[in-house]
Amino acid sequence: MAKILVVDDEPAILSLIRNALITDNHLVTTISDSTQVCRNDLGAYDLILLDVMMPGVDGFTLCREIRAAVDCPILFLTAKTLESDLMYGLGLGADDYIVKPFGIGALRARIGAHLRRESRERRNVLYLENVHFNLSGKELLVQEDKVPLTKSEYEICEFLARSRGQVFSKEHIYEAVFGFDGASDRSAITEHIKNIRAKLSKYGIDAIETIWGIGYKWNL
Repeated sequence: MAKILVVDDEPAILSLIRNALITDNHLVTTISDSTQVCRNDLGAYDLILLDVMMPGVDGFTLCREIRAAVDCPILFLTAKTLESDLMYGLGLGADDYIVKPFGIGALRARIGAHLRRESRERRNVLYLENVHFNLSGKELLVQEDKVPLTKSEYEICEFLARSRGQVFSKEHIYEAVFGFDGASDRSAITEHIKNIRAKLSKYGIDAIETIWGIGYKWNL
């Protein structure tokens, strides 16, 4: 059971999602007016769903405003299909997106995958040259400095690092990390890796290598 916040200006969508997630025994809070989201309550949620196109405060803006205050997964609900729009959303710190119209089964599977990922237990530390992973705290550190990765970015790094030297396709990475082979696989992984590289480059680290036509590998 998880506490989930859904923000969407369409009452029918809110009702549909709420009924679907209640089936999985989740506690669901729905808000139709994005300006009424209480920032002080956000830490209580295990996952947040945000519609992108809303009056008042759109989903992109809301994500940008709350990302620093919450560490739970944030997923976009969007009718936008342009890759540039979707990549922009991931760049704001969102973990994934679900394109409207969506099937209830796909919605439940995607949310379930993110919640399962959050509940995994990790107790070890993984050292790779001057980079090490605090697996219990989901942190990647370079010379004791914590790299400011989102949860999805961290999970991708850990997955690749655990099998360093092995090449994985974008689809394989997405399914391994999120547990569901969805329509957004290729573009989501591309943007997450772009963000990871930018953050690691500040420490002089080039950890993820592109194998053209195949995928990516951890090369440290």
